Amino acid sequence: MAKTNRNEENKNNKMSVEEAGRLGGEKTAKTHDKEFYQEIGQKGGEATAESHGKEFYQEIGQKGGEATSNNHDKEFYKEIGQKGGESTSKNHDKEFYQEIGQKGGESTSKNHDKEFYEEIGQKGGEARHSSRGRSDNDSNGSSNSRNHKNNK
Repeated sequence: MAKTNRNEENKNNKMSVEEAGRLGGEKTAKTHDKEFYQEIGQKGGEATAESHGKEFYQEIGQKGGEATSNNHDKEFYKEIGQKGGESTSKNHDKEFYQEIGQKGGESTSKNHDKEFYEEIGQKGGEARHSSRGRSDNDSNGSSNSRNHKNNK
């Protein structure tokens, strides 16, 4: 019974590792600024890059992507995509988009053959045709744009 009392006494007089870490973190936060955290983050990132290879980053990226997709719906991705696009458009000019479009086209042409382009062209044409049919039809099913052209 004396042993149990001593163990309980030690638990009550000693701080847990978690508590010590929390208190230390709070004190550090009060005594250091943003630049300090940026610097140690940079050093940590460089040390990690030196000790891990490409596969490590692929694996953690895969895990992070899977976790994110499990926790978010289509609306989330639509929203962050829109925010990213808006931010990018504010920071870049027409030449930037021309350059990345050129690079994307070159990369795609190296990875795909003629049949790929025929297939996506057909899909694009079908999608365009079906979207025009839905948006241009009036109540009797005729196309407003065709009627407009014929009435001129």
